[in-house]
Amino acid sequence: MAEIRFYHLTRYRLEEALTRLLRRVVERRDRAVVLVGTPERLEALNAYLWTFDAASFLPHGSARDSHAAEQPIYLTATLENPNGAKLLMLCDGAPAPDPEALAAQGYDLVCVIFSGHDETALAEARAHWRSYRDSGHKLAYFQQGEDGAWEERARQ
Repeated sequence: MAEIRFYHLTRYRLEEALTRLLRRVVERRDRAVVLVGTPERLEALNAYLWTFDAASFLPHGSARDSHAAEQPIYLTATLENPNGAKLLMLCDGAPAPDPEALAAQGYDLVCVIFSGHDETALAEARAHWRSYRDSGHKLAYFQQGEDGAWEERARQ
């Protein structure tokens, strides 16, 4: 069963926090799939990742790019795993996949990233927590501290 980690954004926008997390993925030579709620959001995130820092680059792609299997970071609005990632990041209204779907896709770790300034996102994260808890997943909850660093606040 996958471990599910919840990342509660209080200091940074999603894009800023996500790039920090994705840099770690690339530094460790891991792979990740970033699942968002809509194709429009996928395109906006893709554009952001190309332009957020002129001095660095996060290698990524989506279905419209070629060589999906070779992408260390794959962006999608559909539950899939074309790059063989063990890490799934859910953000911006992405639906929470059920446990069987996670297992079928081969994910070991799921990160649910949500804004603490958006009541809808908070309600969805709470619903995801209950659903995953009730299905027996290991859960962890992290919240940004005053300095923006992640602080573990709960584990089940």
